[in-house]
Amino acid sequence: MEKEVFLTKEGYDKLKREYDELSSTGRKEMAEKIKIAREFGDLSENAEYDAAKEEQGFLEKRIREINEMLSNCTIIDESTIDTKTVSVGCIVKLQDLEFGDKLEYKIVGVSEAKIEENLISNESPLGSALIGKKKGQEVVVTTPGGEARFKILSINA
Repeated sequence: MEKEVFLTKEGYDKLKREYDELSSTGRKEMAEKIKIAREFGDLSENAEYDAAKEEQGFLEKRIREINEMLSNCTIIDESTIDTKTVSVGCIVKLQDLEFGDKLEYKIVGVSEAKIEENLISNESPLGSALIGKKKGQEVVVTTPGGEARFKILSINA
């Protein structure tokens, strides 16, 4: 059974655009690269051809990965998110109980996670600790640097 992937509508649309681009333009460009590389001569000693074929393999792998994600995803309708508990699609404001810092993260599926944009995966240590929790609850997260404790200040859609 394939692993279920959670995506926001925005994340789904972004992956769909990437899939469409790679499937059409990406494949055409790759075919042209391979055609040009073939012109360098003997394929058994043709580094350009080998590099182009390897690049083609990476392209096809990415296309398959995206297709699998799109085929097995659950799209989160952010307009219907229940903010009583933390779930994928929620924006959660936390307070670090050791340092007092206030942090805000949006819980997203794995493929949308970007820590530099405060988008954390529902499968990350913090994300998984938050899922199902309510405002006011405390969570303990085990990190490589030890345990971190947070209090949930708010949950929004």
